[in-house]
Amino acid sequence: MGISPENTVRYKSKRFAIRITHLYLFLKDEKKEYILSSQIFRSGTSIGANVVEAECGFSRKDFLAKMQIAFKECAETIYWLELLFEGANLLTENQYKSLLADCEELQRMLSSITKSTRESIE
Repeated sequence: MGISPENTVRYKSKRFAIRITHLYLFLKDEKKEYILSSQIFRSGTSIGANVVEAECGFSRKDFLAKMQIAFKECAETIYWLELLFEGANLLTENQYKSLLADCEELQRMLSSITKSTRESIE
């Protein structure tokens, strides 16, 4: 029976990138916020871009390097979410918690992938 596409890191990172794109447009158009919105847009969409690049890796080490970058981009995105919520009060608590939960789920998935890949290389 296999894993359904909806449970893959590629699918979830793309869905998250779409959410981040909508957040970026909301912050820019509705809140007139341009700096933090650009930062979270870059890091939040970079997660999926690095996952896709990893899938095209030339070696297991190349795959691992891209997945580690995606993991780091999750951490950076969490930081920007915290600033948008706690520092700038630009997100509601519900918006913050929902986006944070999705990003933390991706980070857990990426952590598992990088750990198992690292172990298979060593």
